Amino acid sequence: MIRGLKRIRKAVIPAAGLGTRFLPASKAIPKEMIPVVDKPILQYIVEEAAAAGIEQVILVTGRQKTAMEDHFDISCELEAALEKRGKTALLEMCRKLRDLVEVIAVRQHEPLGLGHAILCGKGAVGNEPFAVMLPDDLVDGEGRPGVKQLMDVYDRYGEAVVGLIEVPPHQLSWYGIVKHEKVEPNLYRVWDMIEKPKPEEAPSNLGIVARYVFPPEIFAAIEKTSPGWGGEIQITDAIRRLAAERAAYGWVFQGPRFDAGDKFGYLEATLHYALKHPELGERVRGLVREQAKKP
Repeated sequence: MIRGLKRIRKAVIPAAGLGTRFLPASKAIPKEMIPVVDKPILQYIVEEAAAAGIEQVILVTGRQKTAMEDHFDISCELEAALEKRGKTALLEMCRKLRDLVEVIAVRQHEPLGLGHAILCGKGAVGNEPFAVMLPDDLVDGEGRPGVKQLMDVYDRYGEAVVGLIEVPPHQLSWYGIVKHEKVEPNLYRVWDMIEKPKPEEAPSNLGIVARYVFPPEIFAAIEKTSPGWGGEIQITDAIRRLAAERAAYGWVFQGPRFDAGDKFGYLEATLHYALKHPELGERVRGLVREQAKKP
């Protein structure tokens, strides 16, 4: 770790969106609270943050999304009922959930883009480096949490780090695609990026997804960024500004990543985590084999 570099203690989770990709399921509940197997999507993200050593999670929320905060708060009635009925394992599960990390919430009053949502966390983050974790994306780091992979790069270089995946040609227009220079296996210096380019205009096949680590200077870069693609303040534009002023890196995730905000990606994630579930894994494996035999 670079001498004098502050440790990353906080993570911002932008979660103010309407969840339109997941209607009608997200009409009455936040999409982040839809379960994958037996846990809400958001819980996987917060558990990843805790496993990476993050101490405080800042939820950037909107109206009718208080269920996310409530999930990580104490529920006196529920805990009293579990204790009375002798359900000690479930009681312990609830208590561990509220002790994972400190969870606070700030509001994004208007849907002005991911860059703006991150900027809403400025007051809570303060003048220190921080992580950003998108709640649609699940990353199974297979022993090293996805966000910790980026934090380790930040500890070495002290600059912004973005999570990357290899993007198939037909999906290049779905992501921010980076122009890069390879530093070592899985690590790239990022020189430029284009938000949702046409395939013929993409500078590479590496797309930005899921996780970011930023120095506090990203806030000034966002404040100088005008609305871009889609009329929103794009975080890719702010990162481009930061990369030009100092530097930025990209890390290709080790372990699978799932877009759980997409219906098919959600099914992929559910199957992946169901197969790993200690109680359900074998039964799900048998179910998959049975379904594969059917015409």
